[in-house]
Amino acid sequence: MKSLVFDAGPVISLTTNNLLWLLGQLKPLFHGEFYIPKGVKSELVDKPLSSVKFKFEALQVKNEIKKSNLVVIDNTKITMLAEELLVLANNLFKIRGNWLTIVHFAEMEVLSTAIVLNSLAVVIDERTTKMLVENPLELAKMFEERMGSKISINQKNLDKIREWTKGIKVLRSVELVMIAYEKGLMKEYLPDGNHAARTLVESLLWGVKIHGCAISKKEIDLITIIETSDPKPE
Repeated sequence: MKSLVFDAGPVISLTTNNLLWLLGQLKPLFHGEFYIPKGVKSELVDKPLSSVKFKFEALQVKNEIKKSNLVVIDNTKITMLAEELLVLANNLFKIRGNWLTIVHFAEMEVLSTAIVLNSLAVVIDERTTKMLVENPLELAKMFEERMGSKISINQKNLDKIREWTKGIKVLRSVELVMIAYEKGLMKEYLPDGNHAARTLVESLLWGVKIHGCAISKKEIDLITIIETSDPKPE
């Protein structure tokens, strides 16, 4: 069966933009499963419910799990591979004699789940993990520019990461909300007046950007042009 594996970021973005209900609408259209690994479930539900912040958001996610719009998955093979990927990634780039810690366990658990399940894609808003999968050399350049110092790359670890993540596609919350828009799921939010579609699309794109999705203003402008050049969703 087809599947997508979600990191915490996109789920948080949907929740804080009052769009978590989209999961229940998109899943039947996808004809597959939406998974979250155990560590992501802990970030989204368990930790917030044991603190004073984000409890209501956690309850909303918990309800999506209850409805099976998000399915929690946990097995030893996923955990072991996630631990291996964590070590590889955090011993990939060295700067000023020290290895850079660039990812956390939950993010690698998302990748390992997708690998084990042969998922169609992972859904990750965080820029570092996305670039680690899609273009690790460009990621190294980004860190060099940000930190103002030359980075050395552990080629052995890079080869292993590339081998493990080969073929993995990365989606973001922005792709999810645009699919929802294209499917007409957002039509009730179209405002009155001129440029209604543009207003809606921009509001969706800026909403997910503000809540953590790695998307630039240039990309927002381009997507807006592309999406609003077609007829308004019926």
